[in-house]
Amino acid sequence: MFCVHSFSSKYKNTPGRPLHLNMHSHFKNIDHTDVAYFHKLLTDNRVFVDEETLTLYGSDETEDLCFPPSLVVKPETTQEVSAILHYCHAQNICVTPIGARTGLSGGALSIHGGVGLSMERMNKIIRIDEKNGQVETEPGVITQVLQDVCAERGWYYAPDPSSKGSCFIGGNIAENAGGAHAVKYGVTKDFVLNLEVVLPSGEVIWTGANTLKNSTGYNLTQLMVGSEGTLGVVTKAVLKLIPLPRHQMLMLVPFYKAEQACQAVSAIFQAGLMPSALEFMERDAIDYVLQFLDDVAVPVEADVQAHLLIEVDGNYPDALMQDCERMMEVLANFECGEPLFAEDEAQKNQLWKMRRKVAEAVKSHSVYKEEDTVVPRYQLPALLKAVKEVGAKYGFRSICYGHAGDGNLHVNIVKDQLSDEQWNQMLPLAITEIFKHTIALGGTLSGEHGIGYVQRPYMQLAFSETELALMKAIKSVFDPKGILNPSKVL
Repeated sequence: MFCVHSFSSKYKNTPGRPLHLNMHSHFKNIDHTDVAYFHKLLTDNRVFVDEETLTLYGSDETEDLCFPPSLVVKPETTQEVSAILHYCHAQNICVTPIGARTGLSGGALSIHGGVGLSMERMNKIIRIDEKNGQVETEPGVITQVLQDVCAERGWYYAPDPSSKGSCFIGGNIAENAGGAHAVKYGVTKDFVLNLEVVLPSGEVIWTGANTLKNSTGYNLTQLMVGSEGTLGVVTKAVLKLIPLPRHQMLMLVPFYKAEQACQAVSAIFQAGLMPSALEFMERDAIDYVLQFLDDVAVPVEADVQAHLLIEVDGNYPDALMQDCERMMEVLANFECGEPLFAEDEAQKNQLWKMRRKVAEAVKSHSVYKEEDTVVPRYQLPALLKAVKEVGAKYGFRSICYGHAGDGNLHVNIVKDQLSDEQWNQMLPLAITEIFKHTIALGGTLSGEHGIGYVQRPYMQLAFSETELALMKAIKSVFDPKGILNPSKVL
Protein backbone atom coordinates (compact mmCIF):
# COMPACT_ATOMS: atom_id res chain seq x y z
CA MET A 1 0.00 0.00 0.00
CA PHE A 2 1.27 3.47 -0.82
CA CYS A 3 0.27 6.64 0.98
CA VAL A 4 0.61 10.30 0.12
CA HIS A 5 0.34 12.95 2.84
CA SER A 6 -0.20 16.69 2.86
CA PHE A 7 -0.30 18.03 6.44
CA SER A 8 3.39 18.03 7.24
CA SER A 9 6.49 18.40 5.11
CA LYS A 10 8.07 15.46 6.92
CA TYR A 11 5.98 13.07 4.82
CA LYS A 12 7.66 12.09 1.57
CA ASN A 13 6.04 10.91 -1.63
CA THR A 14 6.58 7.28 -2.56
CA PRO A 15 8.87 6.95 -5.61
CA GLY A 16 6.98 6.34 -8.81
CA ARG A 17 3.69 7.55 -7.34
CA PRO A 18 1.92 10.90 -7.89
CA LEU A 19 2.28 13.70 -5.40
CA HIS A 20 -0.73 14.42 -3.21
CA LEU A 21 -3.22 16.23 -5.39
CA ASN A 22 -3.73 18.92 -2.75
CA MET A 23 -0.46 20.45 -3.96
CA HIS A 24 -2.12 21.21 -7.29
CA SER A 25 -5.64 22.16 -6.20
CA HIS A 26 -7.37 25.35 -5.19
CA PHE A 27 -8.20 24.08 -1.68
CA LYS A 28 -6.68 25.64 1.41
CA ASN A 29 -4.09 23.55 3.21
CA ILE A 30 -4.99 22.92 6.83
CA ASP A 31 -2.87 24.88 9.27
CA HIS A 32 -2.59 25.04 13.06
CA THR A 33 -5.36 27.64 13.30
CA ASP A 34 -7.77 25.18 11.69
CA VAL A 35 -6.63 22.39 13.98
CA ALA A 36 -7.22 24.64 16.99
CA TYR A 37 -10.77 25.38 15.78
CA PHE A 38 -11.63 21.71 15.48
CA HIS A 39 -10.16 20.94 18.90
CA LYS A 40 -12.38 23.63 20.37
CA LEU A 41 -15.46 22.35 18.52
CA LEU A 42 -14.96 18.65 19.27
CA THR A 43 -13.96 17.71 22.79
CA ASP A 44 -13.03 14.26 24.15
CA ASN A 45 -10.14 13.54 21.80
CA ARG A 46 -12.11 13.54 18.56
CA VAL A 47 -9.55 15.37 16.42
CA PHE A 48 -6.55 13.47 15.05
CA VAL A 49 -3.43 14.61 13.22
CA ASP A 50 -1.02 11.76 14.04
CA GLU A 51 0.43 9.84 11.12
CA GLU A 52 -0.90 6.46 12.22
CA THR A 53 -4.52 7.65 12.32
CA LEU A 54 -4.24 9.62 9.09
CA THR A 55 -2.81 6.61 7.28
CA LEU A 56 -5.53 4.34 8.66
CA TYR A 57 -8.29 6.69 7.48
CA GLY A 58 -6.55 7.26 4.14
CA SER A 59 -7.48 3.88 2.70
CA ASP A 60 -10.46 1.64 2.14
CA GLU A 61 -10.62 -1.78 0.44
CA THR A 62 -9.77 -0.34 -2.98
CA GLU A 63 -6.64 -2.18 -4.09
CA ASP A 64 -3.51 -0.67 -2.47
CA LEU A 65 -4.49 3.01 -2.59
CA CYS A 66 -3.91 5.29 0.38
CA PHE A 67 -4.60 9.04 0.40
CA PRO A 68 -4.62 10.23 4.03
CA PRO A 69 -6.55 13.31 5.05
CA SER A 70 -4.65 16.14 6.72
CA LEU A 71 -6.86 15.81 9.78
CA VAL A 72 -9.54 13.37 10.98
CA VAL A 73 -12.57 14.52 12.94
CA LYS A 74 -15.23 12.32 14.56
CA PRO A 75 -18.49 14.22 15.17
CA GLU A 76 -21.32 12.77 17.21
CA THR A 77 -24.25 15.03 16.27
CA THR A 78 -25.80 16.65 13.23
CA GLN A 79 -24.98 20.03 14.74
CA GLU A 80 -21.28 19.15 14.89
CA VAL A 81 -21.30 17.96 11.27
CA SER A 82 -23.01 21.20 10.31
CA ALA A 83 -20.40 23.30 12.14
CA ILE A 84 -17.54 21.37 10.52
CA LEU A 85 -18.91 21.85 7.01
CA HIS A 86 -19.82 25.48 7.63
CA TYR A 87 -16.25 26.22 8.72
CA CYS A 88 -14.67 24.26 5.87
CA HIS A 89 -16.95 25.95 3.35
CA ALA A 90 -15.93 29.38 4.62
CA GLN A 91 -12.22 28.45 4.66
CA ASN A 92 -12.30 26.56 1.34
CA ILE A 93 -11.09 23.33 2.98
CA CYS A 94 -12.12 20.11 1.26
CA VAL A 95 -13.99 17.43 3.23
CA THR A 96 -14.14 13.69 2.56
CA PRO A 97 -16.93 11.74 4.32
CA ILE A 98 -15.52 8.47 5.68
CA GLY A 99 -17.61 5.51 6.77
CA ALA A 100 -16.40 2.00 7.58
CA ARG A 101 -13.81 2.09 4.76
CA THR A 102 -15.12 -1.08 3.13
CA GLY A 103 -15.62 0.54 -0.28
CA LEU A 104 -14.13 -0.81 -3.50
CA SER A 105 -14.07 2.32 -5.68
CA GLY A 106 -11.99 4.70 -3.56
CA GLY A 107 -14.99 6.78 -2.56
CA ALA A 108 -13.63 7.49 0.94
CA LEU A 109 -10.09 8.41 -0.10
CA SER A 110 -8.98 11.95 0.77
CA ILE A 111 -7.48 12.66 -2.65
CA HIS A 112 -6.80 16.33 -1.82
CA GLY A 113 -6.01 15.95 1.87
CA GLY A 114 -8.25 18.24 3.91
CA VAL A 115 -10.66 17.01 6.56
CA GLY A 116 -11.50 13.34 6.86
CA LEU A 117 -15.04 13.35 8.27
CA SER A 118 -15.44 10.03 10.05
CA MET A 119 -19.07 9.15 10.75
CA GLU A 120 -18.32 6.19 13.02
CA ARG A 121 -19.53 7.82 16.26
CA MET A 122 -22.94 8.60 14.81
CA ASN A 123 -23.95 4.99 15.40
CA LYS A 124 -27.35 5.02 17.11
CA ILE A 125 -30.53 3.32 15.96
CA ILE A 126 -32.88 6.13 16.94
CA ARG A 127 -36.21 4.32 16.81
CA ILE A 128 -38.06 1.44 15.20
CA ASP A 129 -41.57 2.46 14.19
CA GLU A 130 -43.39 -0.86 14.19
CA LYS A 131 -46.74 0.74 13.46
CA ASN A 132 -45.48 1.93 10.09
CA GLY A 133 -42.66 -0.53 9.38
CA GLN A 134 -39.84 2.01 9.48
CA VAL A 135 -36.54 2.52 11.25
CA GLU A 136 -34.72 5.80 11.84
CA THR A 137 -30.97 5.43 12.15
CA GLU A 138 -27.73 7.35 12.17
CA PRO A 139 -25.25 6.64 9.37
CA GLY A 140 -22.54 4.93 11.45
CA VAL A 141 -24.69 1.91 12.35
CA ILE A 142 -23.28 -1.36 10.97
CA THR A 143 -25.67 -2.86 8.44
CA GLN A 144 -25.87 -6.29 10.06
CA VAL A 145 -26.44 -4.75 13.49
CA LEU A 146 -29.44 -2.88 12.06
CA GLN A 147 -30.71 -6.05 10.41
CA ASP A 148 -30.38 -8.09 13.59
CA VAL A 149 -32.10 -5.51 15.79
CA CYS A 150 -35.00 -5.26 13.33
CA ALA A 151 -35.21 -9.06 12.95
CA GLU A 152 -35.64 -9.45 16.70
CA ARG A 153 -38.93 -7.58 16.28
CA GLY A 154 -39.99 -9.51 13.17
CA TRP A 155 -38.90 -6.93 10.60
CA TYR A 156 -36.54 -7.26 7.64
CA TYR A 157 -34.11 -4.73 6.19
CA ALA A 158 -33.02 -6.55 3.06
CA PRO A 159 -29.97 -4.82 1.47
CA ASP A 160 -27.01 -6.97 2.46
CA PRO A 161 -23.66 -6.28 0.78
CA SER A 162 -20.95 -8.87 1.38
CA SER A 163 -19.35 -6.56 3.94
CA LYS A 164 -22.61 -6.22 5.91
CA GLY A 165 -20.83 -7.30 9.10
CA SER A 166 -18.65 -4.19 9.02
CA CYS A 167 -20.01 -1.64 6.53
CA PHE A 168 -22.14 1.33 7.63
CA ILE A 169 -25.67 2.27 6.62
CA GLY A 170 -24.35 5.69 5.57
CA GLY A 171 -21.87 4.14 3.17
CA ASN A 172 -24.58 1.86 1.79
CA ILE A 173 -26.69 4.94 1.07
CA ALA A 174 -23.76 6.77 -0.50
CA GLU A 175 -23.03 3.88 -2.88
CA ASN A 176 -26.59 2.58 -3.31
CA ALA A 177 -25.35 -0.79 -2.08
CA GLY A 178 -27.06 -3.97 -3.15
CA GLY A 179 -26.13 -7.46 -2.06
CA ALA A 180 -27.30 -11.00 -2.54
CA HIS A 181 -30.97 -10.37 -1.75
CA ALA A 182 -31.37 -7.39 -4.07
CA VAL A 183 -32.68 -9.72 -6.77
CA LYS A 184 -35.99 -10.12 -4.92
CA TYR A 185 -36.13 -7.14 -2.57
CA GLY A 186 -34.21 -4.35 -4.30
CA VAL A 187 -31.15 -2.29 -3.44
CA THR A 188 -30.64 0.44 -0.84
CA LYS A 189 -32.58 3.08 -2.82
CA ASP A 190 -35.70 0.93 -2.59
CA PHE A 191 -35.65 1.16 1.22
CA VAL A 192 -34.76 4.83 1.78
CA LEU A 193 -37.77 7.03 2.56
CA ASN A 194 -36.23 10.21 3.94
CA LEU A 195 -32.81 11.59 4.77
CA GLU A 196 -31.43 14.29 7.03
CA VAL A 197 -28.55 15.80 5.08
CA VAL A 198 -25.95 18.44 5.88
CA LEU A 199 -25.13 20.39 2.73
CA PRO A 200 -21.58 21.54 1.97
CA SER A 201 -22.48 25.00 3.28
CA GLY A 202 -23.44 23.52 6.65
CA GLU A 203 -27.18 23.95 6.13
CA VAL A 204 -29.34 21.02 7.33
CA ILE A 205 -32.28 19.73 5.29
CA TRP A 206 -34.66 16.77 5.17
CA THR A 207 -35.00 15.43 1.65
CA GLY A 208 -38.48 13.92 1.67
CA ALA A 209 -41.17 12.52 3.94
CA ASN A 210 -41.64 9.41 6.07
CA THR A 211 -44.23 8.01 3.68
CA LEU A 212 -44.26 5.11 1.26
CA LYS A 213 -45.44 7.39 -1.55
CA ASN A 214 -44.25 10.91 -2.25
CA SER A 215 -44.94 12.77 -5.47
CA THR A 216 -44.20 16.23 -4.12
CA GLY A 217 -41.53 18.07 -6.04
CA TYR A 218 -38.18 16.74 -7.19
CA ASN A 219 -37.02 13.55 -5.49
CA LEU A 220 -34.06 14.83 -3.49
CA THR A 221 -33.97 11.62 -1.45
CA GLN A 222 -33.18 9.45 -4.43
CA LEU A 223 -30.75 12.04 -5.75
CA MET A 224 -28.74 11.67 -2.54
CA VAL A 225 -28.78 7.87 -2.64
CA GLY A 226 -25.82 6.78 -4.72
CA SER A 227 -24.29 10.28 -4.90
CA GLU A 228 -21.16 8.95 -3.13
CA GLY A 229 -20.89 11.75 -0.60
CA THR A 230 -20.43 14.43 -3.26
CA LEU A 231 -23.66 16.38 -2.66
CA GLY A 232 -24.19 16.25 1.09
CA VAL A 233 -23.50 14.29 4.27
CA VAL A 234 -26.28 12.00 5.52
CA THR A 235 -26.74 12.32 9.28
CA LYS A 236 -30.05 10.46 9.70
CA ALA A 237 -31.96 8.02 7.51
CA VAL A 238 -35.54 6.77 7.64
CA LEU A 239 -35.65 3.31 6.08
CA LYS A 240 -38.53 1.10 5.06
CA LEU A 241 -38.88 -2.32 6.70
CA ILE A 242 -40.82 -5.36 5.49
CA PRO A 243 -42.09 -8.39 7.41
CA LEU A 244 -39.32 -10.88 8.09
CA PRO A 245 -39.57 -14.11 6.03
CA ARG A 246 -39.64 -17.00 8.47
CA HIS A 247 -38.05 -19.73 6.34
CA GLN A 248 -35.28 -20.09 3.75
CA MET A 249 -34.04 -22.97 1.65
CA LEU A 250 -30.58 -22.85 0.10
CA MET A 251 -28.88 -25.02 -2.49
CA LEU A 252 -25.51 -24.99 -4.24
CA VAL A 253 -25.73 -26.23 -7.83
CA PRO A 254 -22.56 -27.27 -9.75
CA PHE A 255 -22.31 -26.71 -13.52
CA TYR A 256 -19.90 -28.30 -15.95
CA LYS A 257 -19.90 -25.21 -18.18
CA ALA A 258 -19.72 -21.70 -16.70
CA GLU A 259 -21.71 -20.10 -19.52
CA GLN A 260 -24.51 -22.59 -18.95
CA ALA A 261 -24.66 -21.55 -15.31
CA CYS A 262 -25.22 -18.00 -16.53
CA GLN A 263 -27.83 -19.16 -19.05
CA ALA A 264 -29.72 -20.98 -16.30
CA VAL A 265 -30.18 -17.71 -14.40
CA SER A 266 -32.57 -16.18 -16.92
CA ALA A 267 -34.32 -19.52 -17.43
CA ILE A 268 -35.26 -19.66 -13.73
CA PHE A 269 -37.06 -16.32 -13.94
CA GLN A 270 -38.67 -17.15 -17.28
CA ALA A 271 -40.19 -20.18 -15.56
CA GLY A 272 -42.02 -17.82 -13.20
CA LEU A 273 -39.80 -18.42 -10.19
CA MET A 274 -38.48 -15.70 -7.87
CA PRO A 275 -35.45 -16.72 -5.80
CA SER A 276 -34.52 -14.49 -2.88
CA ALA A 277 -30.85 -14.83 -3.91
CA LEU A 278 -29.12 -16.18 -6.98
CA GLU A 279 -25.32 -16.02 -6.88
CA PHE A 280 -22.72 -17.09 -9.45
CA MET A 281 -19.22 -18.32 -8.62
CA GLU A 282 -16.84 -19.75 -11.18
CA ARG A 283 -14.42 -22.54 -10.31
CA ASP A 284 -11.38 -20.45 -9.40
CA ALA A 285 -13.47 -18.40 -6.98
CA ILE A 286 -14.60 -21.55 -5.17
CA ASP A 287 -11.07 -22.98 -5.07
CA TYR A 288 -9.61 -19.75 -3.66
CA VAL A 289 -12.18 -19.41 -0.93
CA LEU A 290 -11.89 -23.05 0.15
CA GLN A 291 -8.12 -22.54 0.51
CA PHE A 292 -8.74 -19.28 2.38
CA LEU A 293 -11.26 -20.62 4.90
CA ASP A 294 -10.30 -23.47 7.21
CA ASP A 295 -13.82 -23.97 8.55
CA VAL A 296 -15.65 -24.38 5.22
CA ALA A 297 -15.51 -27.66 3.30
CA VAL A 298 -17.55 -28.21 0.13
CA PRO A 299 -16.85 -31.13 -2.23
CA VAL A 300 -16.22 -29.96 -5.81
CA GLU A 301 -15.87 -32.38 -8.73
CA ALA A 302 -12.81 -31.94 -10.92
CA ASP A 303 -14.77 -31.02 -14.07
CA VAL A 304 -17.12 -28.49 -12.44
CA GLN A 305 -16.59 -24.99 -13.89
CA ALA A 306 -19.07 -22.92 -11.87
CA HIS A 307 -21.73 -22.92 -9.19
CA LEU A 308 -25.03 -21.17 -8.63
CA LEU A 309 -26.02 -20.52 -5.01
CA ILE A 310 -29.81 -20.33 -5.00
CA GLU A 311 -32.04 -19.34 -2.08
CA VAL A 312 -35.80 -19.14 -1.78
CA ASP A 313 -37.57 -17.62 1.19
CA GLY A 314 -41.08 -17.20 2.56
CA ASN A 315 -43.39 -18.30 5.34
CA TYR A 316 -44.49 -21.74 4.18
CA PRO A 317 -41.88 -24.53 3.86
CA ASP A 318 -44.08 -26.67 1.61
CA ALA A 319 -44.37 -23.86 -0.91
CA LEU A 320 -40.61 -23.29 -0.81
CA MET A 321 -39.97 -26.98 -1.46
CA GLN A 322 -42.27 -26.80 -4.47
CA ASP A 323 -40.24 -23.85 -5.77
CA CYS A 324 -37.02 -25.82 -5.34
CA GLU A 325 -38.49 -28.80 -7.20
CA ARG A 326 -39.60 -26.55 -10.08
CA MET A 327 -36.12 -25.02 -10.19
CA MET A 328 -34.57 -28.46 -10.49
CA GLU A 329 -36.85 -29.13 -13.46
CA VAL A 330 -35.51 -25.96 -15.11
CA LEU A 331 -31.89 -26.80 -14.27
CA ALA A 332 -32.29 -30.29 -15.75
CA ASN A 333 -32.07 -28.62 -19.16
CA PHE A 334 -28.46 -27.69 -18.46
CA GLU A 335 -25.27 -29.66 -17.78
CA CYS A 336 -25.26 -29.53 -14.01
CA GLY A 337 -24.47 -31.95 -11.23
CA GLU A 338 -26.30 -32.99 -8.09
CA PRO A 339 -27.24 -29.94 -5.98
CA LEU A 340 -26.12 -29.63 -2.38
CA PHE A 341 -29.08 -28.69 -0.18
CA ALA A 342 -28.23 -26.98 3.10
CA GLU A 343 -29.75 -29.19 5.75
CA ASP A 344 -29.61 -26.81 8.71
CA GLU A 345 -28.66 -23.26 9.71
CA ALA A 346 -25.02 -24.20 10.23
CA GLN A 347 -24.71 -25.46 6.65
CA LYS A 348 -26.56 -22.41 5.31
CA ASN A 349 -24.13 -20.17 7.15
CA GLN A 350 -21.18 -22.12 5.72
CA LEU A 351 -22.41 -21.70 2.15
CA TRP A 352 -23.09 -18.01 2.62
CA LYS A 353 -19.73 -17.51 4.27
CA MET A 354 -18.09 -19.14 1.28
CA ARG A 355 -19.83 -16.73 -1.10
CA ARG A 356 -19.23 -13.60 0.99
CA LYS A 357 -15.52 -14.31 1.47
CA VAL A 358 -14.64 -14.70 -2.21
CA ALA A 359 -13.33 -11.14 -2.58
CA GLU A 360 -11.05 -11.50 0.45
CA ALA A 361 -9.80 -14.85 -0.80
CA VAL A 362 -8.88 -13.45 -4.21
CA LYS A 363 -7.21 -10.43 -2.62
CA SER A 364 -5.09 -12.66 -0.37
CA HIS A 365 -3.80 -14.61 -3.36
CA SER A 366 -2.60 -11.91 -5.74
CA VAL A 367 -2.63 -8.26 -6.73
CA TYR A 368 -5.91 -7.79 -8.52
CA LYS A 369 -8.27 -5.24 -10.01
CA GLU A 370 -12.01 -5.68 -9.50
CA GLU A 371 -14.68 -4.34 -11.83
CA ASP A 372 -18.37 -4.24 -10.95
CA THR A 373 -20.07 -4.76 -14.29
CA VAL A 374 -23.82 -5.19 -14.68
CA VAL A 375 -25.97 -6.14 -17.67
CA PRO A 376 -29.57 -7.25 -18.19
CA ARG A 377 -29.46 -10.74 -16.74
CA TYR A 378 -30.23 -12.49 -20.06
CA GLN A 379 -26.94 -11.02 -21.34
CA LEU A 380 -24.89 -12.49 -18.50
CA PRO A 381 -23.52 -15.41 -20.58
CA ALA A 382 -22.40 -12.98 -23.30
CA LEU A 383 -20.70 -10.76 -20.73
CA LEU A 384 -18.81 -13.69 -19.19
CA LYS A 385 -17.70 -14.82 -22.65
CA ALA A 386 -16.52 -11.30 -23.53
CA VAL A 387 -14.52 -11.00 -20.30
CA LYS A 388 -12.72 -14.28 -21.03
CA GLU A 389 -12.00 -13.19 -24.60
CA VAL A 390 -10.49 -9.91 -23.40
CA GLY A 391 -8.39 -11.88 -20.91
CA ALA A 392 -7.08 -14.13 -23.66
CA LYS A 393 -6.24 -11.09 -25.80
CA TYR A 394 -4.27 -9.30 -23.08
CA GLY A 395 -2.84 -12.33 -21.31
CA PHE A 396 -4.51 -12.08 -17.92
CA ARG A 397 -6.63 -14.45 -15.86
CA SER A 398 -9.97 -13.33 -14.48
CA ILE A 399 -11.97 -14.71 -11.60
CA CYS A 400 -15.68 -13.95 -11.89
CA TYR A 401 -18.52 -14.14 -9.40
CA GLY A 402 -21.45 -11.99 -8.42
CA HIS A 403 -25.14 -11.43 -8.10
CA ALA A 404 -26.25 -13.35 -11.16
CA GLY A 405 -29.94 -12.74 -10.56
CA ASP A 406 -29.26 -9.02 -11.10
CA GLY A 407 -26.89 -9.50 -14.02
CA ASN A 408 -24.17 -8.10 -11.74
CA LEU A 409 -20.79 -9.74 -12.46
CA HIS A 410 -17.74 -8.91 -10.34
CA VAL A 411 -14.71 -9.31 -12.61
CA ASN A 412 -11.42 -9.79 -10.77
CA ILE A 413 -8.44 -9.29 -13.07
CA VAL A 414 -5.55 -11.12 -11.42
CA LYS A 415 -1.93 -10.05 -11.85
CA ASP A 416 -0.39 -13.46 -11.13
CA GLN A 417 3.05 -13.53 -12.79
CA LEU A 418 2.63 -10.46 -15.01
CA SER A 419 5.41 -7.91 -14.66
CA ASP A 420 4.63 -4.44 -13.33
CA GLU A 421 5.17 -3.03 -16.81
CA GLN A 422 2.80 -5.54 -18.41
CA TRP A 423 0.23 -4.96 -15.68
CA ASN A 424 0.28 -1.16 -15.88
CA GLN A 425 0.18 -1.08 -19.67
CA MET A 426 -2.46 -3.76 -20.10
CA LEU A 427 -4.93 -2.86 -17.36
CA PRO A 428 -6.54 0.37 -18.67
CA LEU A 429 -6.82 -1.07 -22.17
CA ALA A 430 -8.42 -4.29 -20.94
CA ILE A 431 -10.84 -2.50 -18.60
CA THR A 432 -11.90 -0.17 -21.41
CA GLU A 433 -12.68 -3.13 -23.64
CA ILE A 434 -14.62 -4.91 -20.88
CA PHE A 435 -16.68 -1.78 -20.24
CA LYS A 436 -17.34 -1.29 -23.96
CA HIS A 437 -18.64 -4.86 -24.19
CA THR A 438 -20.75 -4.28 -21.08
CA ILE A 439 -22.34 -1.13 -22.47
CA ALA A 440 -22.93 -2.77 -25.87
CA LEU A 441 -24.90 -5.48 -24.04
CA GLY A 442 -27.15 -2.84 -22.47
CA GLY A 443 -25.24 -2.65 -19.19
CA THR A 444 -23.20 -0.08 -17.33
CA LEU A 445 -19.99 0.43 -15.35
CA SER A 446 -21.11 -0.33 -11.80
CA GLY A 447 -23.97 -2.21 -10.23
CA GLU A 448 -23.25 -1.45 -6.57
CA HIS A 449 -19.62 -0.44 -5.89
CA GLY A 450 -19.94 3.05 -7.34
CA ILE A 451 -17.61 5.13 -9.48
CA GLY A 452 -15.60 6.85 -6.74
CA TYR A 453 -12.02 7.66 -7.65
CA VAL A 454 -10.85 4.67 -9.66
CA GLN A 455 -13.65 4.44 -12.25
CA ARG A 456 -13.85 8.15 -13.13
CA PRO A 457 -11.71 7.80 -16.30
CA TYR A 458 -14.34 5.52 -17.83
CA MET A 459 -17.45 7.65 -17.27
CA GLN A 460 -17.36 9.01 -20.82
CA LEU A 461 -17.89 5.46 -22.06
CA ALA A 462 -21.30 5.31 -20.38
CA PHE A 463 -22.52 8.89 -20.76
CA SER A 464 -22.67 11.55 -23.44
CA GLU A 465 -21.22 15.03 -22.97
CA THR A 466 -24.73 16.34 -22.35
CA GLU A 467 -25.42 13.75 -19.65
CA LEU A 468 -22.12 14.42 -17.91
CA ALA A 469 -22.74 18.18 -18.10
CA LEU A 470 -26.09 17.70 -16.33
CA MET A 471 -24.37 15.74 -13.55
CA LYS A 472 -21.72 18.43 -13.19
CA ALA A 473 -24.44 21.08 -13.02
CA ILE A 474 -26.19 19.18 -10.20
CA LYS A 475 -22.90 18.97 -8.32
CA SER A 476 -22.33 22.73 -8.72
CA VAL A 477 -25.79 23.57 -7.36
CA PHE A 478 -25.25 21.57 -4.18
CA ASP A 479 -21.54 22.28 -3.83
CA PRO A 480 -20.52 25.41 -5.79
CA LYS A 481 -17.06 25.46 -4.20
CA GLY A 482 -16.50 21.77 -4.86
CA ILE A 483 -15.26 21.09 -1.33
CA LEU A 484 -17.23 17.89 -0.65
CA ASN A 485 -15.51 14.65 -1.67
CA PRO A 486 -13.67 16.19 -4.62
CA SER A 487 -12.23 14.12 -7.47
CA LYS A 488 -14.95 11.50 -7.11
CA VAL A 489 -17.45 10.36 -9.77
CA LEU A 490 -16.88 13.40 -12.06
